[in-house]
Amino acid sequence: MRLGTENKRQVYLVIALFACIVIVGGWELYGSFSGSSGSAKPTPVRTPSLNTPPDADASAPTASATPAAGAEAQKLSNAGIDPTLHFEKLAQSEDVHYAGTGRNIFSTESAPPPIPVPLSNGRNNLAKLPPPPPPGPPKPPQIELKYFGYSQDASKMFKAFFIHGDDIFMARTGDIVDHRYKVGAIKPLSVEVTDLAYNNTQTLSLSPF
Repeated sequence: MRLGTENKRQVYLVIALFACIVIVGGWELYGSFSGSSGSAKPTPVRTPSLNTPPDADASAPTASATPAAGAEAQKLSNAGIDPTLHFEKLAQSEDVHYAGTGRNIFSTESAPPPIPVPLSNGRNNLAKLPPPPPPGPPKPPQIELKYFGYSQDASKMFKAFFIHGDDIFMARTGDIVDHRYKVGAIKPLSVEVTDLAYNNTQTLSLSPF
């Protein structure tokens, strides 16, 4: 008997809890529907312009409320239009003659103005100039020897002293210095040297060491 009584109590509690849930849910749904339907849209506030009077918006009728005032436009008919082509009027416009002093650009018989002839042609003048002279042979390089002294033996023969870079040479007339330079006439203040590579003879002056 106790087990049956406890089961009935549990059933009653479940039924009471379910009834409370249904009542609370229905109340919330009713409040949400009534709040959405009862809310009114706010009226937009229009800011008056500086160029319009304050009561311009209230007094001016809208375009949809009243039609625009004014006279009706006149409706024309094409009953009086003549589509006939009048050749005599076209002939009058074609018979107009050009009376200007210049060239008639509307006539193929009008001669174009004369083109001035240039006095001379620059290209022809260039053709009459003499051709430039052909380039001469390349100038031989300067002899790199330096004549800085001499000596004379008992037979009155001169010996010249040369410097080339870090090398010092002593040569008589007819000797070859550094396998390239041939010594010619030796004098106390100058000496003649021939560059055998270019067959070029130069006179070297006496200079201090």
